[in-house]
Amino acid sequence: MTEPFAVVDVIRAKRDRDRLSNEQIDWVVDAYTRGVVADEQMSALLMAILLNGMSSPEIARWTAAMIASGERLDFSGLSRPTTDKHSTGGVGDKITLPLTPLVAACGAAVPQLSGRGLGHTGGTLDKLESIPGWRARLSNAEMAQQLEEVGGVICAAGEGLAPADRKMYALRDVTGTVEAVPLIASSIMSKKIAEGTGALVLDVKVGSGAFMKTEEQARVLAQTMVQLGADAGVNTVALLTAMSTPLGLTAGNALEVRESLEVLAGGGPPDVVELTLSLAQEMLETAGISADPEQALKDGRAMDAWNKMIAAQGGDPAAELPTAKHTHQVLAPADGVLTSLDAMAVGISAWRLGAGRSRKEDPVQAGAGVEMHAKPGAEVRAGQPLFTLHTDTPERFEQAIAALDGGYQIAPPGSRPEHQPLIIDRITAS
Repeated sequence: MTEPFAVVDVIRAKRDRDRLSNEQIDWVVDAYTRGVVADEQMSALLMAILLNGMSSPEIARWTAAMIASGERLDFSGLSRPTTDKHSTGGVGDKITLPLTPLVAACGAAVPQLSGRGLGHTGGTLDKLESIPGWRARLSNAEMAQQLEEVGGVICAAGEGLAPADRKMYALRDVTGTVEAVPLIASSIMSKKIAEGTGALVLDVKVGSGAFMKTEEQARVLAQTMVQLGADAGVNTVALLTAMSTPLGLTAGNALEVRESLEVLAGGGPPDVVELTLSLAQEMLETAGISADPEQALKDGRAMDAWNKMIAAQGGDPAAELPTAKHTHQVLAPADGVLTSLDAMAVGISAWRLGAGRSRKEDPVQAGAGVEMHAKPGAEVRAGQPLFTLHTDTPERFEQAIAALDGGYQIAPPGSRPEHQPLIIDRITAS
């Protein structure tokens, strides 16, 4: 087969800040997926994209080409409208766990294709796999059946969904090109559009514990993704949400499942409840459903949906969750007010305890993580526990404690932390 382009010409074009044609984009994504374009050649092109950017039409075409590299799911035959959520990742971000059954309990179908943790950010599948028996992999037919009967499914994306993105993401991770907004946006949206959802709510994190450190960066990413969704016929909105402080009081796997169950039982940390309800309302509105998610939490319907969802994937919702073999408490050094708690510091500490992984093939500990006993604004006393660290391997404590050093501030009694709203802004298509 004679190839219509030479890859070096495509690389040179983006290196020289030229706009790639639709035909060039379609070919290079397909050729890389087929193995015609080598990793080192695609690495050069990705770096050129990182440095020189892409126009909106280029990003849209790149996304479409990645969708076209695999299958596209179709849930139009379901009796429920479909709606989904994607978070760009953070620390203590267990929102998918209570959110999916909550929205399902309100009458929607939620096809939540999720991933695993890498580095300081946790993975939804890792958290759920701490539940005895639960399985992440489902066939397309199993997904459709569970969506019809239960309303919610959280599972791993199938091998046939946007294979170009899976291959390209692994390359970006080792070539320093993860941060490029065109590549982040097309990676996320190619999978979400191929997933077949009719509506989508994006939770774009901003702050020290997020990939987007500034509001300006997060806003550009959110606007880009919302427009990609709208252009593909998916009703898409985005919320910019704060991620300088961890969400909730836990960062780990089983620890976060426990906290999610507290939310489903009508309790839980206020910030987790607030974000869960806000995203649920957005998801229901984008799907055209009029329902009160707060009532579904209070009357137990969300918990019922959770139990059915876990059982449908082989899990035992009544089983005891794993606990770590060893714990260590970090104590407050002085009386005062906790004025800051850095999400990145907590995320790295949880990672070093065994809750996360450095490489995709690394194992994780179900019980490992960080339990927080105070959030900014709380008064603390010298000697009071600030954190409880959990791990099966106590030799990890030293490095985990070091990660927290400088990650929190205690000011004199009477001080007040600077207030930042949890939900910063709402982005819709232009």
